[in-house]
Amino acid sequence: MVKDKTPKPNVVFIYLDDLGYGDVSYYGQTTLKTPNIDALANGGVRFTNGYAASATCTPSRYALLTGMYPWRNRSAKILPGTAPLIISTKQMTVPKILKTAGYHTGIVGKWHLGLGTGSVNWNERVSPGPNEIGFDHSYIMAATQDRVPTVYLKNGLVEGLDPNDPIEIDYKKNFPGEPTGKENPELLTMKWHHGHNYSIVNGIGRIGYMKGGEKAKWSDVDMADHFLERAQGYIKEHKNEPFFLYYAMQQPHVPRTPHPRFVGKSGLGPRGDVIVEADWVIGEFVKTLKVEGLLENTLIVLTSDNGPVLNDGYYDDAVEKLGDHKPAGPLRGGKYSLFEAGTRVPFIAYWKGKIQPRVSDALVCQLDLLPSIAALVGADAGAKDVDGQALLAAFMGESEAGREELVIEATSRTALRRGKWLMIPPYSGPGLMEQVQIEPGNSPVPQLYDLSQDIGQQNNLAAEQPDKYKELLEAFTKIRGDEYRVY
Repeated sequence: MVKDKTPKPNVVFIYLDDLGYGDVSYYGQTTLKTPNIDALANGGVRFTNGYAASATCTPSRYALLTGMYPWRNRSAKILPGTAPLIISTKQMTVPKILKTAGYHTGIVGKWHLGLGTGSVNWNERVSPGPNEIGFDHSYIMAATQDRVPTVYLKNGLVEGLDPNDPIEIDYKKNFPGEPTGKENPELLTMKWHHGHNYSIVNGIGRIGYMKGGEKAKWSDVDMADHFLERAQGYIKEHKNEPFFLYYAMQQPHVPRTPHPRFVGKSGLGPRGDVIVEADWVIGEFVKTLKVEGLLENTLIVLTSDNGPVLNDGYYDDAVEKLGDHKPAGPLRGGKYSLFEAGTRVPFIAYWKGKIQPRVSDALVCQLDLLPSIAALVGADAGAKDVDGQALLAAFMGESEAGREELVIEATSRTALRRGKWLMIPPYSGPGLMEQVQIEPGNSPVPQLYDLSQDIGQQNNLAAEQPDKYKELLEAFTKIRGDEYRVY
């Protein structure tokens, strides 16, 4: 038998943070230009029905790496920077699957899935973390750009830490004598709106309290460049072996801190500027793949962890300078919402020379990447233990067949997408989240929308079509269980 010498394809996930369905110009908006993302979309499969598993970050990231619905893990919620690792070291993950197929695996960027076991000493190697759930190499921020600790960790160790200036972190009480955004607004260069008035780093109030580690603290305006250099360095170092890179970008999550060369480039304020910056970063990353001779043997999946939000904690002109731009496009809601804009996100699969350009209406979710990537490399995904479906043909642009149904999640509430329908059961709670000006999808009455006719979800058909609502509710509870009402 002649051994197949076809090289194994490299796999790259480019994961943006809070990028909305309408934030990329290939979906039709004309205010904000994203030429490098557009190039991937126009050269690959552009999904119109591509979903994150959740309308918030940690749950979506959990689902992306494990193929599991985040509501199955009650710890899969927005985490503080001190949270323990919420992925079991025994769980199947995308990097573990690829390691079994001979891949080197790496992560660069945002983590936000917890570290350690609940009591972390940031001055020693922090474990368990990415390296214990399948990544050979990790270069991360622990949580988010607006949360402490504001340092980078390389394979579990804080980079650049001075042992004579140890790091201390607390999410409940401040350290004596340390300034805060609430008590020392004169020290701020970015004014907080809500929730971001604890320790001050680089003139920005954060969530949580931090002391020490001055030499290790990151530069916010250099973060995009910093992660780009690490991502480029990773693929250069491993170009002679098959690799998987999870490139988790921080834009356009708050605090929005574009490098000075991007300030004012969008005309939409810092939020627009960091999207322009992110698009440039993606272009530089893809250019590196091309220069290294890797582009034609690399599957790139680009998507976002959830939908858009404007004011998410700082006064940064995101609302005031929005103009005609619609981050959610034609969709209703946004980050934190069960309406479509919470979880329907930009979703692209690109492989130069392998995937032919097309627009696909197939229903796909980030959950499906784990079993689909396993199918790509001929590995066992443990299908009985995951909620994702092997939809490799859809991701390769060879089929319009996607999944038939999907449970979506937003802040511990869930709903069902099935075919053209979106069903949201009754939930108590506010109809508007005042701080972020987003509709979470709560209503005391059942909701049913025909997305093929009403993508903006303006016409609730539950009262007109009670049989259809009942059918979907029964299908939903069969998957979700009866406890959805109290979770």
